[in-house]
Amino acid sequence: MNSVQIDRTLTIKYSVAMTDGVAAEIDPLALESQVCFALAVTNRAVLAVYRPLLEPLGLTHPQYLVMLALWDNAKGAGEPLSVKDIAWLLQMDSATLSPMLKRLQAQGRITRERSESDERTTHVELAPKGRSLRRQALEVPPSVVERLGVELSELEHLRDALTSINTAALAAGALDSELDR
Repeated sequence: MNSVQIDRTLTIKYSVAMTDGVAAEIDPLALESQVCFALAVTNRAVLAVYRPLLEPLGLTHPQYLVMLALWDNAKGAGEPLSVKDIAWLLQMDSATLSPMLKRLQAQGRITRERSESDERTTHVELAPKGRSLRRQALEVPPSVVERLGVELSELEHLRDALTSINTAALAAGALDSELDR
């Protein structure tokens, strides 16, 4: 098994069959060559690391992402975010997000209120219970790093590479039909 380093962010493994001293062509459909496969299995594995850390907080991973967006927003001007704002931040469609917001509201972590100026818009804010949950959630990121057993700098590099790939995919029109903007 050989490795090729591409742009210092992506390692593609491949098998090279030698025939009379000449390397055979690399199969572009080999499973281990697929970026989508590496992303899918890594996503599943990393979410499995988060699950036991989020359970004591009473959050699923998608709910955790919503709370992160709301906690980030509360650090700034603190104006309520609309459902569409949250959907855009999380690159998720509003129809998927709405049931999750209903559950968070039922748990007393957020409030949802129709806009007085446009009743099609629903504003979302942290409730006191949601604000206080942030203190407990501060333990999640270092626990993830510890459980993964990799250096923080390696995870930061991975995040930066994935952000770059996501930006390129979005610029190429990925998710255009799925996201409410």
